[in-house]
Amino acid sequence: MNIYSWNVNGIRSVAKKGFEKWFSDLKPDILCLQEVRAELDQAPESLQNPEGYFTYWNACRKKKGYSGVAVYSQIEPDIVNYGMGIEEFDEEGRMIQLVFPDWVLNNVYFPNGGQGEDRLDYKLRFYDAFLENSLHWLSNGKHVVTVGDYNTAHQEIDIARPKENENISGFLPIERAWIDKYIKNGFADTFRELNPSTEEAYTWWSNRANSRERNVGWRLDYCFVDKALMASVIDSKIMPEVAGSDHCPICLELDPPFPPIKVIPTV
Repeated sequence: MNIYSWNVNGIRSVAKKGFEKWFSDLKPDILCLQEVRAELDQAPESLQNPEGYFTYWNACRKKKGYSGVAVYSQIEPDIVNYGMGIEEFDEEGRMIQLVFPDWVLNNVYFPNGGQGEDRLDYKLRFYDAFLENSLHWLSNGKHVVTVGDYNTAHQEIDIARPKENENISGFLPIERAWIDKYIKNGFADTFRELNPSTEEAYTWWSNRANSRERNVGWRLDYCFVDKALMASVIDSKIMPEVAGSDHCPICLELDPPFPPIKVIPTV
């Protein structure tokens, strides 16, 4: 089973840059999109309910043309949650959660903390609420898979210019510490687990100064799973060759059926 994730920076924009052909040719089992920045009826008609897929869309209710996530899945879930049940976090359309019999898939567009102290506080509180949500599902015996744009580069190896950005949101110690906390609570960064020393592997590049051509980027997009599920991970990869957004897609390949959860972490 393969799960693709991509911050498309506007579904209407990326649709003009070959997205539909890419999607059609790829035929992913599940495709998770972040920053769709549109209502479902504003997307191209062919992307509103593509044949062979269940379509789930969560647009921002607070501000038109902002944020928003979507999931196309060939596998029908038992339950679909549009957020965490916390209004201040759910109103921006940042999460879709698909609940399957023995696992949960989270597609999340985590907040950017770069618009001042209030926004950084919002991001950190969102992070903590999400950790609690993840642990809730683990405690109920379900594996947890989370893909999306985390808006933080975890380690120096995940950013091209660590020293220059150490005081910039997205690489602040307090943001990076939350990813440490998430890992300590039983979750694994699949790409880094499989590629511990791979350098210059980024998923986002500024549109300025030919950053993408020079590969001056950040790894902001991740596929995390609970540690027990790592045994079922076949591959976790980054696809920088795919253009159309300032982010590139990432992919997680899993081999079900999944093993039972034996250790339940605590905060």
